[in-house]
Amino acid sequence: MKNSLAALCATLLVLSPLAPAQYRRAVPGYRFTLPRDHFDHPDFQTEWWYYTGNLTSSNRRHLGFELTFFRQAVSRDATPPAPWDVRDLYLAHLALTDLDGQRFYHTERLNRSGPGFAGINAAKARIWNGNWQVQWQGDDQQLQGISSHFQLQLTLHPLKPPVVHGENGVSQKAEGLGHASYYISLTRLAASGSVQLNGEQLSVTGLAWMDHEFFTEQLQPGQAGWDWLSLQLDDDSELMLFRLRRTDGSVDPFSAGTYIDPQGHCTHLRAGDFTLQPLPETWTSPATHATYPISWKITVPRLAISLQTYTRLAGQELATQHSFVPAYWEGAISLAGQKGSAPLSGVGYLEMTGYDHPVNLAP
Repeated sequence: MKNSLAALCATLLVLSPLAPAQYRRAVPGYRFTLPRDHFDHPDFQTEWWYYTGNLTSSNRRHLGFELTFFRQAVSRDATPPAPWDVRDLYLAHLALTDLDGQRFYHTERLNRSGPGFAGINAAKARIWNGNWQVQWQGDDQQLQGISSHFQLQLTLHPLKPPVVHGENGVSQKAEGLGHASYYISLTRLAASGSVQLNGEQLSVTGLAWMDHEFFTEQLQPGQAGWDWLSLQLDDDSELMLFRLRRTDGSVDPFSAGTYIDPQGHCTHLRAGDFTLQPLPETWTSPATHATYPISWKITVPRLAISLQTYTRLAGQELATQHSFVPAYWEGAISLAGQKGSAPLSGVGYLEMTGYDHPVNLAP
């Protein structure tokens, strides 16, 4: 639900003089056209591209990564834009989880488009913020992220077709027309390439996940944040689940998910079809003092799935430099459980937002 954050983008709205009514809303009936819809939709106010994955190096080092690109519309007046006008803000986050070394590295960028600083170009099949970029080559994607401590150079190859989440083309987030997003994912991407970490060059392979979401409406009054999981299971199926939390501690009825079977067929899951229960294990951030539940029990009775998540590194919070950007926890996880009577395991990513604002977090 990225992948990336509505809570983050909601705070960016204070920089925008325009009401959301001046942008399109996500309403039922949208039909995705690919590859065009992999790129930007400037008539919507908020958009993101969210890449996460679990990697293993040739010397058996275990890593997680996140590379996210956000576009937040600021101005849509009728005058022709000049190069330095701020019509959109482009934010990007880059993170690496070194599970064996017990280190979490992250950095960020905030740019205007300017004379090519950041942007999305469908004709060139490119998304970028400085020298962080995604370059499409046919169905494959080349990812590049560079920081002072590490660099990513990855090729992502889809093993399944794209998935459109929700019902009738929209992922509904609250009551009412337009309180929704258009949400598409590539849920099983074969990842290969290299990671340079503190001067050491590592050849890596693994699995990655891509989310692309665009919308205008933000979290509604009474919605405090969410818990989101992308799960890649060892029977070649995947699960995306999100649990919207309300300020009174209850679970919002618009929580939802998608199950993708090994052949790529999708099943939409409503709030009553699954449970995400936080377990007692928590981690408190020394930077923000937010307390995150870092272990979860997942049950999907209609699919006979029962799983527990765990992580080898508790501290995977992105506490940013910008005061208007809320902190969030985004990290590599592992899974263990069963489907029916058969054991089931896998890897994934867990995202938790809204924990830097005290609310009642009853499961």
